[in-house]
Amino acid sequence: MYQSTKTAGMGKRHPRVACFGLSLALSALLPTTAVGQTDTPDFIPGLLALEGEQSEIPEVLTTTRLRQSKLRVPGTTTIITGDMIRDLGIMNLVEALRLVPGMVVGHWGSTNPVATYHGTSQYEQRRLQVQIDGRTAYRISLADVDWLGMPVALENIERIEVSRGPNSAAYGINAFLGSINIITRSPQDTAGVEAYTSVGSRGHLRTFTSVGDADADKSWRLSYEKRKSNGFDNQIDGGEEIPFHDGHDINNFNFDSVFRIDRQHSIDVRAGVLDGVNEEDLEKSGKLGATTNPDIIMDDYYLHVRFDGATSPDHFYHIQASYQNQRQRQRWTVSTPAPVINAILPTGFPPFPEDQGPFIADLNEDLEETRQEIELQDTIIFSDQFKLVSGLGYRKDSFNSQTFFNGKGNNYQSRVFANAEYSPFRWLTFNAGGNWEQTTTTDEDYFSPRAAANFILNNNHAVRFVFSKAVRTPDAFEQNPDWGYTPTNVQPPFEALDGQRIDVESLLDPTTSTYGDRLEEEWITSREISYFGQFNLERALLSVEVRYFNDDFRDMISGVINEEEWYIANNVDLEQEGVELETSLEFSGTKLRATYAYLEQEGRYTGDPNALPLNQQERAVDLLARLSARDSGSFAWIQDLPKGFTTSAAMYWTNEVRETRFERADFRLARRVDKTDYSYMLALTIQHYLNPKHWISPDNRIEDHNQFFVEAGIRF
Repeated sequence: MYQSTKTAGMGKRHPRVACFGLSLALSALLPTTAVGQTDTPDFIPGLLALEGEQSEIPEVLTTTRLRQSKLRVPGTTTIITGDMIRDLGIMNLVEALRLVPGMVVGHWGSTNPVATYHGTSQYEQRRLQVQIDGRTAYRISLADVDWLGMPVALENIERIEVSRGPNSAAYGINAFLGSINIITRSPQDTAGVEAYTSVGSRGHLRTFTSVGDADADKSWRLSYEKRKSNGFDNQIDGGEEIPFHDGHDINNFNFDSVFRIDRQHSIDVRAGVLDGVNEEDLEKSGKLGATTNPDIIMDDYYLHVRFDGATSPDHFYHIQASYQNQRQRQRWTVSTPAPVINAILPTGFPPFPEDQGPFIADLNEDLEETRQEIELQDTIIFSDQFKLVSGLGYRKDSFNSQTFFNGKGNNYQSRVFANAEYSPFRWLTFNAGGNWEQTTTTDEDYFSPRAAANFILNNNHAVRFVFSKAVRTPDAFEQNPDWGYTPTNVQPPFEALDGQRIDVESLLDPTTSTYGDRLEEEWITSREISYFGQFNLERALLSVEVRYFNDDFRDMISGVINEEEWYIANNVDLEQEGVELETSLEFSGTKLRATYAYLEQEGRYTGDPNALPLNQQERAVDLLARLSARDSGSFAWIQDLPKGFTTSAAMYWTNEVRETRFERADFRLARRVDKTDYSYMLALTIQHYLNPKHWISPDNRIEDHNQFFVEAGIRF
């Protein structure tokens, strides 16, 4: 029995029409005048030559782990520069991802940010690999991304590379839908003293300070950032507006350094500490009769060391090791009627008198996660025609939570990866690569391959054909939960329950519960046809990138996890098809950029038809479309003006996510003044929400649709 549900484009799908549309778009974009440059029928030398390849063509650093131009990279990659982030007045890291075609950005719970590529998630971003300078940065036991606690400041970002499409061939299991690599600025480029602050609507405050130095042998930078916000204005409860306790206050310290041993060897040392509070409202996030806000106290740190070496200009390698610890303390007080407590008492526990006041105690969802990772990578450039990168890695993930796991646990992963780039002709490049990985989460090993052919057209244009497969395994909590609450500070007459664990399993509906059932891996098979081209106009440079994709998902894990319901299984198959566009136009003093994405998604229930009633089967399918947007896009304009002034305008929109739309226009005016010994900057940013309704959640309420932010910075 299959339960089929269509989402994010409910009409009948027309793959032939989509392919025809892509072909038409490519035909229109390709430089037809180039064919007429010769009167001879010698097609290959005239149209498919690499001679004179333009230096302006962007290079991608992380998609395959090889440095490749966009003409040769096997897939579509969005590059967001740090200067673009700052010029557009983007106030936090996750907001920058609105510039990526197909990416949905929002908030859930309270002000917990969520970013997902092509959806396939409820709120947790479990299918994206996120790295900072090559160090894995997503959560360990929950395979989620904590954007609030990401230990990187906007001022330290050099660029963000987003590989759109499965990238498990290069980065393993969690790069299921794509990968995000945040590359920070070299300390060599930031020597000196810098200070910055921005204040604005809804209690926004962000400050940044850094100090650093550089010479021929070493460079270093020490920076501090504070992020603070009051969150959304209010929430709806029982049809009434009430205050919303959903802000955050975070402190982030980073140390980055590079030590040059000689001309061919260097060591990078990076370390960081992050602490703060993520406010959680008891009405929305409180559990089991909470009477106090279950705020999350964050306490994280990391150490990352990398050794770079080279035996020749054509043979280089690196060895990197990292250790990170993420600890959250979440505690609250509950007040629960005695009959409710009697219904969930541990087996054999005598019931309490039901006429003696409520059960009052403290509960917690404390969690500590640790990741240790080591990687060796080797790159050999045999010739201009053949390049090879290969390596291996090992990772140990540890978790400790009395609530979620009833103690400690570990998962181990080992992997071997490689990618070969081969150009037998000047007009043709092949890429073939894969990642073999073994994990104790499922006690299995997996291979994720990728193959691509790039046809280089007239120096500045390429058409890519890409095939890839990727795998994602369940995270530790999905696969091996041992969920229960242990009351402390229990008030009379319930003292006997102090320290007694109450298992969540006993609260679940036994007719639908899959708690503790073995889960298998998820699979995606992806096909991509894409085009990248640059047009060197008389006074401008036009870049265009179009991507058509068709993705098949099998054995997707879907369902519900909470204290009353637990039914997750490999029970949904999906098919996604769509087109994405990214284009930019640059000329003296002006930058224009636009993106657009269209997505159709169809899902069907493939689990045991007797495991769930029909409405829950439909819900399992719908949950994987919860953050899938039918269409979305952005437009940005950055303009340099006389006397150090810069203006920018941006428009972001996302349609049909949980029957809501996001539409916002941003405007920024800035002035930079350069003096002999210092420079300073002043700026005003206005965010105007065009759609008066909430986005994603009814509690994401912003009363004033004009939000104002003032920035000031100085550098010595």
